[in-house]
Amino acid sequence: MASDLWNSIPEFWQASLIQCRNQIDEIDALISIEKAAGLEIVPSVERIFAALVVPPSEVSVVVIGQDPYPTTAHAIGLAFAVPSGTKPLPGSLRNIFKEIDSDLGRNSVTDCSLTGWIDQGVLLLNTTLTTQAGIRAAHTSWPWDQIVRAIHEQVVGVNPKVVGMLWGNHAKQFADLFKSDCIVESAHPSPLSASRGFLGSKPFTRANQILAGNDKAVISW
Repeated sequence: MASDLWNSIPEFWQASLIQCRNQIDEIDALISIEKAAGLEIVPSVERIFAALVVPPSEVSVVVIGQDPYPTTAHAIGLAFAVPSGTKPLPGSLRNIFKEIDSDLGRNSVTDCSLTGWIDQGVLLLNTTLTTQAGIRAAHTSWPWDQIVRAIHEQVVGVNPKVVGMLWGNHAKQFADLFKSDCIVESAHPSPLSASRGFLGSKPFTRANQILAGNDKAVISW
């Protein structure tokens, strides 16, 4: 029986994720079990791999989040992003926009869906791609790590100078996959930690400096 989750992955990513097919099918089965128990999974199955809309060859920056927003209306399969028009914004995203204002001296060019970044080759990937509605980090024990690592390995394999934006300890666990001079690291933008190293860290300027230094197009944040 075909995996609905596998079929939701864009074809240009499937070849690089075939090594993780067993883990993807295992997660698909776990989703079915939870749904049968009356639990809601976020984001919806067709949005779980939404970040992979960017082909590997076009990724220039990877922004690594933690796990999806547990609110059904917020979880769209993209790290930190929420649907256009969402009000109020989640705290992490508010702090990201606040840091853009401080770092670049202007408002972000994108709205809260972060589509403007995605269109420029920014991969918005969480370290865990699902959770239960209303519960944070409910699926951290699921085999997401291997899948997310395979995604990063493919990106770095195609573009060794891809910039890794590592915000928070969960993201920093993937530091070994990126070249040391292509990492922009700080605390997580969550209201609980933003003041301890995210705000004032100038991650957007730093990322663009790395891109420019490697003759890559900078991102209009």
